[in-house]
Amino acid sequence: MTLTIRKAEERDAALILSFIRELAEYERLAHEVDASEADIAKALFSPQPRVFADIAEWNGEPAGFALWFYNFSTFRGRHGIYLEDLFIRPEYRSKGLGKALLQHLAKRCIAEGLPRLEWWVLDWNEPALKVYRSIGAVPMNEWTVLRVTGEALEKLAEG
Repeated sequence: MTLTIRKAEERDAALILSFIRELAEYERLAHEVDASEADIAKALFSPQPRVFADIAEWNGEPAGFALWFYNFSTFRGRHGIYLEDLFIRPEYRSKGLGKALLQHLAKRCIAEGLPRLEWWVLDWNEPALKVYRSIGAVPMNEWTVLRVTGEALEKLAEG
């Protein structure tokens, strides 16, 4: 049994979208997915991409992915990595693939001198929370996530 983690390639756009849809199903948010394969290809594989993905393969079969981008900490004065999505297909869970993808990103942080790797997790996702706690991840309970979208975003933009 072998695990390989590789950088996503343009030919992976449909696969990445399928991972995103599977993750949305798991998170009970499938109704929010309106991304297309073309959107994913454009975002990840344009001449100057701002988002990146790594694919985990188990015995040569696509098993999961991590989609991430660089963020910035004004307090630290340096970039970090924000993990937007981490997903492992159910049949490949409990094999250490999610942890391996996190380790892969942690190594990138260390190699690039980035002080942190961060992400969100749904508060009901206890299996993921257990894994994250086991690697030393700390919840940021004093922070509240806010979002402006749709009509509220348009109104804000109009002033």
